[in-house]
Amino acid sequence: MQNFFTRYMDSRAVFPSFPIVQHNCLGSWDVFLSLFHSFTMQLHPPLLVVIQDPPSRRSVFPTFLGFLSFAHPPPGRPRVAIYVSRTLNQHLSCSTVFHDSSEMLSVDVVSAEGLFGSPHRSLRVTSVYLLHTNRPPSHSIPPEQCFSFLPYPHLILGDFNLRHPLADPCRSLSEREFTISARCLDVAFDIPYHLLNTPGVNTRFPFNTIS
Repeated sequence: MQNFFTRYMDSRAVFPSFPIVQHNCLGSWDVFLSLFHSFTMQLHPPLLVVIQDPPSRRSVFPTFLGFLSFAHPPPGRPRVAIYVSRTLNQHLSCSTVFHDSSEMLSVDVVSAEGLFGSPHRSLRVTSVYLLHTNRPPSHSIPPEQCFSFLPYPHLILGDFNLRHPLADPCRSLSEREFTISARCLDVAFDIPYHLLNTPGVNTRFPFNTIS
């Protein structure tokens, strides 16, 4: 399941709206192009597009008009990418944060005047793609690396490949699935992060409902 985690987000916006889109492209150019072409028909296209499993060819991943693209540099296939609207980049400072794993990437958005009607001048948006492994801790990135304390708002959007009743109460879970997911969520909640998913409902959140 794809999950959103956040901490210290304020619902009052400096901008009339701050649309963010997250999607797993399944390594498909068709999925990527369909997604981005849909933005050209929207009155308020997203300012940030957070991608897991972007398509790539010879370690080169796609670009799209109107967006700056960020991903881990070669060698290797990028597992996550973040696309920043050029409109956003013209008004606010946006910088890339590379992590130790190629399955995790962040962008810091900074405003000297504060963001979301709060005193916080920075917002970190992180793209995560947790892959299953056959060895403990059973995911490619330990939860302690995914969730860390920051003194400013942090929004994590990703495909966590987790199965937990808090996110999907109708799913039948094995003991192993619950053990793996519980460890990850326990680390997140202890910081604390908050799971934004409505249990069992697709992840779509209007900006003014983030709190």
